Amino acid sequence: MTVLITGAAGFIGFHLARRLLSEGLRVVGIDDHNAYYDPALKAAREAQLTPCPGYLALRGGIEVPGLLTRVLARHRPRVVVHLAAQAGVRHSIEAPAAHASTNLSGTFQLLEAARAHPPTHLLMASSSAVYGGNATMPYRETDRTDQPLSFYAATKKATEGMAHSYAALYGLPITMLRFFTVYGPWGRPDMAPFLFTQALMQDRPIPLFNYGRMQRDFTYVDDLVDAIRALMDVVPRHPALPVAGDSLSPVAPWRVVNIGNGIPVALTDFIDALQYASGRRARLQMLPMQPGDVEATWADTTLLQQLTGPRPHTTVADGGQRYVDWFREYHHVIPSCKSSAGIPLDHQGAA
Repeated sequence: MTVLITGAAGFIGFHLARRLLSEGLRVVGIDDHNAYYDPALKAAREAQLTPCPGYLALRGGIEVPGLLTRVLARHRPRVVVHLAAQAGVRHSIEAPAAHASTNLSGTFQLLEAARAHPPTHLLMASSSAVYGGNATMPYRETDRTDQPLSFYAATKKATEGMAHSYAALYGLPITMLRFFTVYGPWGRPDMAPFLFTQALMQDRPIPLFNYGRMQRDFTYVDDLVDAIRALMDVVPRHPALPVAGDSLSPVAPWRVVNIGNGIPVALTDFIDALQYASGRRARLQMLPMQPGDVEATWADTTLLQQLTGPRPHTTVADGGQRYVDWFREYHHVIPSCKSSAGIPLDHQGAA
């Protein structure tokens, strides 16, 4: 089976490609290695994949007219996982044109390619950001998502609607994946785990917005990849009998699924996990809420479990340790000789 992954040199794309290659699948990965963050990190991820005989790396931007149509025509993937996107809630406030180009125009190019050369299943990344101003948690797939608080969230909501229209018009089976705060080795340097860990290693203050009153549904990347892999085999059908709490469209083979840990964790508890893993003390800088941000995220993962069975959950303590270990190795950070006295040894608060 051939799987096409857009954004294959990205954080999640890399981990998914590595997982599929370990199963003996053929993976075609496309990525443009743009400079939103250090392209060297993307190149280092790709260098882990290219020695595998089942991997083909393609370079290009998904928004280039006709590029994805040519890729699908040549390689005929059975499954397409669309992860390429311009990320960053705050970046979308500063540079919305980049988000419109990749997230909207690029997704349109993918949908046109899939219409011309239909895969058996198209899975597309969305985001928990689409829940926007919703105050009721945990977030369920059937909740309203028409109050985006950032342009990034608006583009992700738009791609869900675009995908639904193609599913309805052309019978394309599409599953939208709403990700919740993914972290782990090889993670993006603009995300909180990297920024927190870097500040710890450099003994700099860690900025905490909303004066630290923030919660996130931290999802370890291996758990997320396991869920994507399971959902690849759960193709939405229309008409079909939906499961309890299903988001399956009544008029199209289209479904949206939350992928999260299902447990909100305070940012201060996550920082505790990084302190314990690194043996270093954090200095916290309390700041007001930033525009476009939300105070908390929390996924209801009932539908995911209904569709794929019970899912593994990596604790923040274990995930934080693996992340810090990778960070030190990748950035050649010598472990601290400073005492970690005062950091709780049982460390149950961040589990």
